[in-house]
Amino acid sequence: MIKPALWVALVLATAMPAASAAKAALYASICTQGSRTASGERWSPNALVAAHRTFAFGTLVRVTNLRNGQSVVVRINDRGPFRRGRVIDVSPAAARQLHFSGVAPVSLQVVKR
Repeated sequence: MIKPALWVALVLATAMPAASAAKAALYASICTQGSRTASGERWSPNALVAAHRTFAFGTLVRVTNLRNGQSVVVRINDRGPFRRGRVIDVSPAAARQLHFSGVAPVSLQVVKR
C-alpha cells in the first residue's frame, strides 16, 4: 500500500506539464565529503545519491532531465530540498550524468522501494 504523502508526491512529480516541471538542484555546496546524511551514511559527491523530502531512505528513483532527456537512477539517502519549486537535490555525480549544474527541470519515477 502506498502512503498518501508518497502517492501525492508521485502524482505531482509525474503529472506536471514540462513548462511548470519540478526542479532538481545540485547539492554539493551544502554537504562536505564524509559528513553524515539524514540517513546516517557518509555523504560522497561521487555516489549516485539524492535528497528528497518524503521518499523512504533507500528508494531508487529515476531522475530525467527534461531539457535533454538524460536520466540517472539515484538512491535516496538524505532529506531536502527545502526551497520552493524543488523536489530533489542530486549529488554531483548524478548531476554530471544528467548534464546540468545548478537547477534543471526534471521528472521522477520510483524504480524500487
